[in-house]
Amino acid sequence: MSNKLVIFDTTLRDGEQSPGASMTRDEKVRIAKALERMRVDVIEAGFPIASPGDFEAVQAVARAVKESTVCGLARAVDKDIDRAAEALEEAESARIHTFIATSPIHMEKKLRMTPDQVLEQAVRAVRRARQFTDNVEFSPEDAGRSEIDFLCRVLEAVIDAGAGTINIPDTVGYSLPHRFGALVGDLIARIPNSDKAVFSVHCHNDLGLAVSNSLSAVLNGARQVECTVNGLGERAGNAALEEIVMAVRTRKDAFPLQVDLDTTQIVHCSRLVSNITGFPVQPNKAIVGANAFAHESGIHQDGVLKSRETYEIMRAQDVGWSANRMVLGKHSGRNAFRSRLDELGVVFDSEEELNAAFARFKELADKKHEIYDEDLQALVTDTSLRVENERFKLLTMRVCSETGETPVAAVTLSIDGAEHTATQAGSGPVDATYRAIEALVQSACDLQLYSVNNITSGTDAQGEVTVRLEKGGRIVNGQGADTDIVIASAKAYLHGLNKMLAPGDRTHPQR
Repeated sequence: MSNKLVIFDTTLRDGEQSPGASMTRDEKVRIAKALERMRVDVIEAGFPIASPGDFEAVQAVARAVKESTVCGLARAVDKDIDRAAEALEEAESARIHTFIATSPIHMEKKLRMTPDQVLEQAVRAVRRARQFTDNVEFSPEDAGRSEIDFLCRVLEAVIDAGAGTINIPDTVGYSLPHRFGALVGDLIARIPNSDKAVFSVHCHNDLGLAVSNSLSAVLNGARQVECTVNGLGERAGNAALEEIVMAVRTRKDAFPLQVDLDTTQIVHCSRLVSNITGFPVQPNKAIVGANAFAHESGIHQDGVLKSRETYEIMRAQDVGWSANRMVLGKHSGRNAFRSRLDELGVVFDSEEELNAAFARFKELADKKHEIYDEDLQALVTDTSLRVENERFKLLTMRVCSETGETPVAAVTLSIDGAEHTATQAGSGPVDATYRAIEALVQSACDLQLYSVNNITSGTDAQGEVTVRLEKGGRIVNGQGADTDIVIASAKAYLHGLNKMLAPGDRTHPQR
């Protein structure tokens, strides 16, 4: 059995199925490139048959990624598989991942198929996928509630048909670690040709056991784990990539396995996904939460000062937290700016992107005396998330808010190149600002989420605002950051509107 553990990231596919976690094609490409820099083995880019936009996004990721394998999901039907193959045509390394349900309840209630029909369909799908690529993965959906004898029949047949990876999903998050691990071990032991495939797991977190179930499966022979950055995913989410990888690396006594990820990229990738999807990372989240390496207790602080290993089982630097808290300011030059971002794992695709980020850094430095790593990461993310051909740009705004008076906002926007101004009152300064923007744009969008987080501490800290907009069943997120929270709010709203109303943008099942 191989000692290599394959990390299969499905942030762009299953992660995007989390309600509200919408991504544009360009945002998917940006995350894919971050995953590639982290040296993720397989990137599941989407479900090409789901919509023309999903097809275009998988196609764009396949073109952009050179080092990782790019995967497309397909039901076990010809049109899905053909569409996935078309989307992956330009990939350096491509995989088709096909699936069909095998549990009694799914076969009877959802598929309305007999077990023999499901078996036949699974084999047919794998054979069709093999016409396009040698790298085919098969998943028996709801394997955790499937009958093991039938699972063995199906999996033996699809391996014979050419599936090189067999993924065992706990689709509804129902399994328990000891039972799920035993299931994977039993399948490997009972299927005669199991040595011809890599066994994989895909666990959901409905009972908070996705990581535990995944690791139990690894201990029982699984050599691929499907996971997402920050544990993003449908319902309660998926197994968190950062937790899987660091558990294996930290507990080499239990997991004598090779993981090829550059773990110093984890924090940067986590922040990028959080900003794009609008899902903040809770402070006490393992590995990537702001408090993950913080020590409040005096006993803990004393121990860490004497020897880090007394209370820290891994180094913060190993996952991308910086021990060197270099502070930049308005006198810092371009070289210091670029060097610090290099240390943070931020890579620019072009000199123009660097120039734009440096210009914004100088603007921020005029407002904020000390600029920390978190400020830099937010600044770069805010710059990179600008929508091409922005229809709406904030030119000026003036907000008046005083005790006993109704707040009023005057906003001037550039709309398709022309200046327009509106003044509106509201229940607060942000409400007045949004009413003024709507008076000009008239988007008729529904504001589903308005969230504010401070990036660093102190009264001069940047505020990071996330909004979620819905219109006609389509959902987009907008982000903005500024030392003035009302300006950050306006930036976030306009960012969302530019995405929502961008000409020719795609429609995803969520959007």
